[in-house]
Amino acid sequence: MYIIIYDFGTSSVKSCLFEIDTEIHLVTASAAGYGLYISDDGGAEQDTEEWWAALCTTTRDVLDKSDIRAEEIEGMAFCSQMQGSVFVDRDGKAVRPPMNYLDQKGYKEYKNCMGRGIIKVSGCSLYKLVRNLIVNYAGSTSAKDPVWKYKWVENNEQKVYNKIYKWLDIGDYLNARCTGRIVRTADTAFATFLYDTRKGKEGWNKGLLKMYKVNPDHMPEIIDCTDLVGGLTEKAAADLGLVAGIPVFGGGGDTTFVNIGAGCTKPGDTHIYVGTSGWVSTFLDHQTVDIVSMITGVLSAKHGYFNYYAELETAGKCFEWVMNHLALDEVGIYLNHAKITDDIESKYTSIYDFLSGEVSQVPPGANGVIFTPWLHGNRCPFEDSNAAGMFFNIKVETSKRDMIRAVLEGICYHLRWLLEASERKVNSSKTIRFVGGGALSPVTCQMLADITGRTIETVSNTQEVGAIGAALVVAAGIMGVDVLELSKQLVKPVKNYIPNSDNKKIYDHNYNVFNKLYKSNASSFKELNG
Repeated sequence: MYIIIYDFGTSSVKSCLFEIDTEIHLVTASAAGYGLYISDDGGAEQDTEEWWAALCTTTRDVLDKSDIRAEEIEGMAFCSQMQGSVFVDRDGKAVRPPMNYLDQKGYKEYKNCMGRGIIKVSGCSLYKLVRNLIVNYAGSTSAKDPVWKYKWVENNEQKVYNKIYKWLDIGDYLNARCTGRIVRTADTAFATFLYDTRKGKEGWNKGLLKMYKVNPDHMPEIIDCTDLVGGLTEKAAADLGLVAGIPVFGGGGDTTFVNIGAGCTKPGDTHIYVGTSGWVSTFLDHQTVDIVSMITGVLSAKHGYFNYYAELETAGKCFEWVMNHLALDEVGIYLNHAKITDDIESKYTSIYDFLSGEVSQVPPGANGVIFTPWLHGNRCPFEDSNAAGMFFNIKVETSKRDMIRAVLEGICYHLRWLLEASERKVNSSKTIRFVGGGALSPVTCQMLADITGRTIETVSNTQEVGAIGAALVVAAGIMGVDVLELSKQLVKPVKNYIPNSDNKKIYDHNYNVFNKLYKSNASSFKELNG
């Protein structure tokens, strides 16, 4: 069978055409970008028409590059970024620009609601936290959480608020645009922290809606990730170059499917993902929470299972930053090399590969330079929207390569911090699957093994693991089989990296310093950015 999955990330979509039989095969893929518009008030917004244009371009490109006819496509779904907010009217049209998960304009709304109360935990009202924890083992403890986006619109854009018919996440909006049906998948509903996860009570919790003063009429019908939303409409099919009526399945968020695409389907299996954002996630058959470290068990695509999920919001985004601002300039190492090598792309498939090769020339520890990867604040294991990135311990002899390596190490240090925080509540696996774009670099894979002290495994098509997970869910639904078993059969490790004990000693020393940098600078971050 042939399935199209749209891996819808923070800054780009990759449309993937899969063939699933006795193995899962990526036939071809096509990617296109769209904007993320950051504003001084903490805003992070996007454009629905840019999204749709990227979908249309990549869908047609996928079909053009393959010999598969549109009539052969048996299903499609979205695997999308989560905790965004798209407010739509009755026709499913957005009434304002979508608010990305990074948007923190609602900081005042968050503080006014959660910052009040005699007894507090992590700066939040204990009473409200307990009510949330009883219902879903989670809580709206960050200004970036969706409910504060909703409240900001209510308080600051009353005319827009009055036009709202339903409140959706990003994948739900795209489902609506494809099918005309306005629904939410259970995982994105949970991501609002207004969803009840208790057995037999699953759905919007009336008490939480009342406590946060959210209009119940704005909350859409909830379906499972594996459910059929509907058939592709004539209009959407014409835009995309597909056939009307193709089944569109619920799909869901990226965190929902990555564990399945990574082959982490046994309770206790742990994976680390590095894309634009990054996370450490352990698959569980029960739900738990660490409210101090901002870690909770989010819903899996498989009913009754959860992903214990600790997030770094700017992981690969840090490497993108260093590429743009340290490497690609008039004195950059990449451009200097390009002058020598006429056809650099024939030797290096991307600039990321080239930079990985460059940093391999720098010894572990980046000659003492340490980088903090908090380029848009931080959520876990500490919540602080004022936190920022910095290079620490720069000297006269510090080189650009040292700084670039420090960025990669800083990302890995923070992932180790997340792993250690996770283990206060759950047992993670000794061998960790590393997936996402970051796993394409052998240098980064070995670095992660050395810093965490764990054996690191990679899989095929590591950049598409979310899409692979979504494709397996769709395929399992069509075939009538268990998706966890299907994943176990089809997803296998292709390479592993064993920790180097000598390197780990160096990294342990630097990690101890890294671990102190936030506490030492929290008040300065507040003074500068508060």
